[in-house]
Amino acid sequence: MSQMSLFSAETDDAAIDDLAGLLATHGQSVHTQIGARISVVVPELWRAQAICRDITAIGIAAEVSESEEGSPLARSEANPRLTALHRRWSSGAVKSVPDGWTPSPRALRLWVLAAGRPEGIHYVLGLDPHAPDTHAPLATSLMRVGMAPTLVGAQGRQPALRITGRKRRTRLLETVGAPPQDPTARAAWPTPS
Repeated sequence: MSQMSLFSAETDDAAIDDLAGLLATHGQSVHTQIGARISVVVPELWRAQAICRDITAIGIAAEVSESEEGSPLARSEANPRLTALHRRWSSGAVKSVPDGWTPSPRALRLWVLAAGRPEGIHYVLGLDPHAPDTHAPLATSLMRVGMAPTLVGAQGRQPALRITGRKRRTRLLETVGAPPQDPTARAAWPTPS
């Protein structure tokens, strides 16, 4: 029998900094006159809907729309409360990981929602192919929470951090909690084996 982790997305209170989980992957932040906005294109509608629910839980309005390519898009409203997060994750016009960033359980859940998928006996968390300088710091951030990953596909269009081993996959599952209610979400969710 497995014991529930004391540090789980299901027990943590939602916070603005959790949205960094979207920026850890291919999510983008832009600054407007009103404040910053965070958005991420995902391959399936259930992902966009779940991300919007998590953004709304923080007290920021969010909506599901469609990208120019026709994929589901989850995005927050432009809000001044997101400006500090945008600035921490930006170095000029380039995405950068803040020094010492460690993903909270909810940030890790958002990362899984946006770009997590099983790959054989492994689980992978997608990275931003347009921000290669973030890959190594993000690998280090996962090491800080006990999930030492392997960087895969660094030169390709789908770079990712691969989590291998029952212990690490179990830790990931305990941290991110249960999948969304959508039946297709279970197939994309982390499992111990």
